[in-house]
Amino acid sequence: MSDPQPSNEEGTTTTVITATTHLTLPAHPVPLTYEELNPKSQPLEFFGPIGTFAISLLAPLFTYIFFYTCNDAVGCTPTTLNGWKHAWNLVGNFPSAAGYLWEWKAFAVYLGWYVYCIVCWKVLPGDEIKGNLLRDGTRKSYKMNGLYTLILTLGLSLGILLNPGGIELYTWLYDHWVPLVSSSLAMATFQALWVYGYSYYNGELLALGGNSGNFFYDFFMGRPLNPHPPFFPSFDIKTFNEVRPGMILWLLLNISCACEQYLRLGTITDSMWVVLIFEGWYTVDCLIQEHTILNQMDITTDGFGFMLSMGDLTWVPFTYGLQARFLAFHPVKMGPVYTTIVVAITLVGNYIFRQANNEKGNFRAGKNPKNLEYMTTERGTKLLTSGWWGRSRHPNYFGDWLMALGWCLPTGFSTPLTYYYIVYFVILLLHRQIRDDEACRHKYGKDWDKYCEKVPYKIIPYVVSHLQLVDQLNED
Repeated sequence: MSDPQPSNEEGTTTTVITATTHLTLPAHPVPLTYEELNPKSQPLEFFGPIGTFAISLLAPLFTYIFFYTCNDAVGCTPTTLNGWKHAWNLVGNFPSAAGYLWEWKAFAVYLGWYVYCIVCWKVLPGDEIKGNLLRDGTRKSYKMNGLYTLILTLGLSLGILLNPGGIELYTWLYDHWVPLVSSSLAMATFQALWVYGYSYYNGELLALGGNSGNFFYDFFMGRPLNPHPPFFPSFDIKTFNEVRPGMILWLLLNISCACEQYLRLGTITDSMWVVLIFEGWYTVDCLIQEHTILNQMDITTDGFGFMLSMGDLTWVPFTYGLQARFLAFHPVKMGPVYTTIVVAITLVGNYIFRQANNEKGNFRAGKNPKNLEYMTTERGTKLLTSGWWGRSRHPNYFGDWLMALGWCLPTGFSTPLTYYYIVYFVILLLHRQIRDDEACRHKYGKDWDKYCEKVPYKIIPYVVSHLQLVDQLNED
């Protein structure tokens, strides 16, 4: 539509053109049915039901193996057949409470710890953050106050340590290691079973990958996407477990190991300080950036099942701290040169990890302070193609690997077992990278191929990608 308007100049006419667009929307849009929102999935991840069943047994088993093959009674690791027989005989008959398979007092302490974390979530102040848009058109709101929980917990811990006998008291965690493992495993199993059964009755949104109909597969992968207790819709169990009970307990266990070493030696070695500071900072940094977990695959895609409940509550605190527990009974003195090398590797890893995550976090929030380049897909989504995300598709994983190596090196080279963490993290993140690439290829189609041409390196910047290596071998 155009309207002539008088002009200030004689003999001329100014025309203002107004364009109007009419968009017809259905008066009564038809909502998707439960079956349409939650289609059946194929049990393909982790080699299907057989693989997930095996992992459900082996992962908890290895948590116990890490203790019974690495302790002050047998050393770390047994090197003779008699040593392995001795380690096996100690299962269920350990000379101290640290190796008891079950202890009700330890269970009460662990249950109290979990309840304490819930109370902190409820009563401490925190920001309300909206999560990603779900496929049913809703967004969940999350209370982010994990950092305040950590600060309060460390304050209480400091109060204990500064009191007479406080250091001895804090070694209680070290002295009851296995029964605490069993208690956390009991909690993880209960949660996975409960959310699985409850998801059949409450009509909640399911994870696209955990609705196969096979019990062992769905129990492990997680059937519900955002499970919550009855009458408490604001308490998302999966997000709560991700960085609260397990991550903070990991730091507390490390402190307990340092206290044990101090009681034995009268000092804390440089190797223990390096592990304590850098693993502790990783926990602090994680809780400072707590809101960023809302963009992780664990939260956006995976259901809540035994994979996440056991991983968050048992695997993280009781295996990630293996280095500190080893150093408690097998002290290592690194010296200034070796310490400098280890610190440098860890700091570089932390820098890459944090810079990469900051670039991604800022970009997703609509900010681009570095004026990074990006490409726009047909879906309208923008993918970074410069900065750290132009160097590889998962530069944060590379930073994670360097940090993991820096945490293992302080244990020296007397045993390979303390290096399990770097091996595990390489396998874990390689598998996650494959899952993420498959999901992005399904989501973006040809645009993902274009993106991969721009950013060919998968994890380690400028290191040839898997596909490029295969192509080169085929050409040769």
